[in-house]
Amino acid sequence: MRIDIMTLFPDAIHAMMDQSIIGRAQERGYITIATHQIRDYTTNKQMQVDDYPYGGGRGAVMQADPLYRCWQHICDEAGQRVHTIYMSPCGRTFDQQVAREIKEKYDHLILVCGHYEGVDERFLEECVDEELSLGDFVLTGGEIPAMAVADAVCRMVPGVLSDTECYTGESHWDGLLEYPQYTRPDVWEGRAVPEVLINGDHAKVELWRRKKQLERTMNKRPDMFEKFTPADDTDRKLLEEIKKDASRIKLTEKLDYRPATLDDMPDIMHIVEDARRSLKRFHVDQWQGEYPNEQVFLADMARGECFAVTHGGEVAAVFVLSTLEQENYAKITDGKWTADMPYCVLHRSAVSAKYRGSGMSEFMMKCVERQAAEGFGLRCIRVDTHRKNKAMQRLLRESGYRYRGNVLIDDAGHDPARQAYEKILKIKNIAGGCK
Repeated sequence: MRIDIMTLFPDAIHAMMDQSIIGRAQERGYITIATHQIRDYTTNKQMQVDDYPYGGGRGAVMQADPLYRCWQHICDEAGQRVHTIYMSPCGRTFDQQVAREIKEKYDHLILVCGHYEGVDERFLEECVDEELSLGDFVLTGGEIPAMAVADAVCRMVPGVLSDTECYTGESHWDGLLEYPQYTRPDVWEGRAVPEVLINGDHAKVELWRRKKQLERTMNKRPDMFEKFTPADDTDRKLLEEIKKDASRIKLTEKLDYRPATLDDMPDIMHIVEDARRSLKRFHVDQWQGEYPNEQVFLADMARGECFAVTHGGEVAAVFVLSTLEQENYAKITDGKWTADMPYCVLHRSAVSAKYRGSGMSEFMMKCVERQAAEGFGLRCIRVDTHRKNKAMQRLLRESGYRYRGNVLIDDAGHDPARQAYEKILKIKNIAGGCK
């Protein structure tokens, strides 16, 4: 691919196009982007390229002759007429589909950068094959639009990017916006990376990304989404999920956690009642009596082991992380703990019904890990859950916990059997020790 750019400001073009990916692609010979100073093709000593418009009016108009001389020089060097594009507010709107069309149809382009009040119409009639616009706004010159077109077209040339997926998976390729991207750290300013991106299940990652593409386009670009047709049954299923998700609360405020206080007790007990009703609905024989009550949480608070997870300051979840030795963990059946090492235990965790399905549970589990490592200096977290509590078991598995066996607890006449899970944090140089 070769692109010749006719401009009054070649240095501005080179300052951008000789850098980064496009610059390296030129060095390696995959593409060529050449600039041509239009002033070099004038025939007067002043190197004048513009003049007053016929009919009067403000500003100046670029003359046809120096433009034509520059254009003819490029075509002569190419040995043929080269497809010529003028960057103009009169042109069709440039988008990804137009970029694909240009890349597939042409291997050599001329991009003409206008300035002042525009260019003499006769040059357009004689030399220009099409006009392109970046949108319904006006710039001081055509350099920025020309660079945008050149970049969008050139990045699809084989070899410019490392793989075709680098651009086929991006916004606008298939009529959708790109999915969100994340990098380290996994928790920043109280905002956690979605757990699905960390667990290494590539099939789930691909489903999550496709869903986010659909969701983003629907919410941010409804004009694009109106034109979108689901590719298959997977798309249709994901769209149904998105409709259901729309009724759930969105995590738009800052997420954080802190030691719970007495002032949080009404919110905590409300969350407990939500959890109690949910467990009953799924026939889980857990928390169906007076436990856990205010006295239990007050004792947790007194030991500094009860924590409130907040969304914009609102208590959205609660968990207890205890460093007390658990006598009932000494005997485990149908398996074993990973190692004899100091540990903390997750107890009495629950999320407000208002926040279910929002990602709050996943964030709470991140808070548990942070408190274990940074608050208590421990790498090992253990937890037990009712054998019928499938939702908690799924959350633990998705959070990286491993099933280790079964333990028995004293649950006041209810089913005492509990499934035991454990997670060893991959953190170096953490000083351990139980209280």
